[in-house]
Amino acid sequence: MREFLAEIGIPTQESELTADTFLPGILIENGGLLIDPAKLLYPGDLLHEAGHLAVTPADERARLAGNVMAGKPEQHGTDGEEIAAMLWSYAASEVIGVPPEIVFHPAGYRGSSHWMLNNFSQKIFPGLPLLVWMGLTTNEDFPRMKRWLRE
Repeated sequence: MREFLAEIGIPTQESELTADTFLPGILIENGGLLIDPAKLLYPGDLLHEAGHLAVTPADERARLAGNVMAGKPEQHGTDGEEIAAMLWSYAASEVIGVPPEIVFHPAGYRGSSHWMLNNFSQKIFPGLPLLVWMGLTTNEDFPRMKRWLRE
């Protein structure tokens, strides 16, 4: 996963994380991912957090830190951003050969991981127009991406 993320321009670095983080063992910092392997519970969470970085406009990406959904007007950030990050992480899992069940594990996604996996297996991609609007893919080509980072 880290090799793929480096190739597309999302920096990662191993680091001992002493403070609590939104997801165990992962911290978004200055537009990259700090990873504490000793605390990382779900490796697939790396792709989801990378998805948040990827769908953020380029001029805002380097300023992202911590829980990127905190401080948003809605309770959990915008639904659009979350859905876009989910679809992005699904596409990433497909291209690098990570089973989607690793990314969409039962402990995450507010109990909806099974529903999402079922939709994806049927080629139903809720929110796909967002990734198309961002210029990352097309309706016809998804999960193949035109580019991995939003401009």
